[in-house]
Amino acid sequence: MTAAAHHPHVHTAVIGSGYSGIGTAIRLKQSGTDDFVILEKAPRLGGAWRDNAYPGAACDVPGHLYAFSFAPNTAWRTTLPTQPEVLAYLEHCATRYALHPHLRLNCELTSARWRPDEGRWRPDTTRGAYTASVLVVATGLLSTPHIPGLPGLETFQGPAFHTARWDHEADLTGKRVAVIGTGASAVQCIPHLQRRAAHLDVYQRTPPWVLPRLRRRTTALERAALRHVPGLPRLLRHTAYWSRELWALAFVPGHPWARVLAATAAHLHRLLQLRATALRGPTRPSYRVGCKRILLASDYYPALRQPNVDVVAQGVEKIGPRTITTADGSRRPADVIVFATGFRVHDPPVSHRVTGTDGRTLAEHWGEGMAAHNNVTVPGFPNLFLLLGPNSGLGHSSLVLMLEAQLDHVLACLGHLERTGAQAIEATREAWPRHADVSATCRAQARARVRGRAPRAAAHACRNSRGGAGGRGRRAGGVRREGAVPTSWRARSAA
Repeated sequence: MTAAAHHPHVHTAVIGSGYSGIGTAIRLKQSGTDDFVILEKAPRLGGAWRDNAYPGAACDVPGHLYAFSFAPNTAWRTTLPTQPEVLAYLEHCATRYALHPHLRLNCELTSARWRPDEGRWRPDTTRGAYTASVLVVATGLLSTPHIPGLPGLETFQGPAFHTARWDHEADLTGKRVAVIGTGASAVQCIPHLQRRAAHLDVYQRTPPWVLPRLRRRTTALERAALRHVPGLPRLLRHTAYWSRELWALAFVPGHPWARVLAATAAHLHRLLQLRATALRGPTRPSYRVGCKRILLASDYYPALRQPNVDVVAQGVEKIGPRTITTADGSRRPADVIVFATGFRVHDPPVSHRVTGTDGRTLAEHWGEGMAAHNNVTVPGFPNLFLLLGPNSGLGHSSLVLMLEAQLDHVLACLGHLERTGAQAIEATREAWPRHADVSATCRAQARARVRGRAPRAAAHACRNSRGGAGGRGRRAGGVRREGAVPTSWRARSAA
């Protein structure tokens, strides 16, 4: 009896049901493909927007730009959507495009191995095994929280949790709460914690650049106009796209005025909100604007000014049963610890579970750093597509733009397989060194930016292929139109 008889076979297995997974499923449906499953480890779809349910969680990108161009949303209640709104949008997409029959919830991928004798993938999950002609890894950038391995953490006697695993049962009222980190999730949850906690310590290693968060509620008239005025959603999407593209000028060489303008706006925002307080010094960034993500918040600095908040501008050295010790030897009491320390972007767990043609996992292939051809594929892993994979991040606009460009690329490759009758398609090893060199250059650029300079050549090398504000037909990772496959690909009829 063959492996196919033992395990259900699908054309495409999609790992993850966040933006990447839902977007993939919609595009497969729109292309006429119905033979796919979405393998989701959680009991509910939503990915990062399901997991990041901390107080104040919201999107920093205008809603018109954060919805799929092929599935626009006219029902945003705020201009910068909140976490419940974004999650509701993804659930609406799943219902609208009849994706629920394809969902396999509580179904975590444990391993996936390319079977050369069969020319297909063998994904094993906690609910059984499948075989699939195509494997799409849609786990994204923010699926696994990073909690630093601080000495003594296991001895802490109070609740300790990451913002992406928020403990809604923990009673924070009247407690001494410690927030470790001052990134995007921290600036959103700190104002809420300040109002509940008896005392709040904010452990800051590097102060962020912060600009005002210009968010307002939309009116019923606006939402009605979006539903009934032809072309209005697309116009607003293009407007949001080009306004965010202007931000990019502050990040690339050749536009010093844009960097100065962004830095001046952030400094004025900080000084006006902190007024004449001792916090002005500790909250002033010492690195060039754009080296790290610029945050949006209008209530973060006012929260730091409150009498029950202290900013501790020291790294954490160790944790005690009820204390936190910083690098200068100071010890401060804590009843609850909230880790706002980001995600395992550079070592995703899924990379240890996917094995290619040579018996090596993605993690082993990426031993000297993550890289992918056009951000999507890796040689030696046929019919494997990574969505929002290595070097896909943006610092100024919507990741949905990157995702749609990558989906165009994936659909073009799948279309090529169907037209030619080839069994597998993968990036050539000859093309790989160019992209690996770009990743190394990107890391060198990042180090140079921290020191306050950004080499022009490196900046040009690190530019990702990205789509515009519209829908399909954009240049997408080397694919100029649907159906075209670049010469850096190899299709083959046998494994």
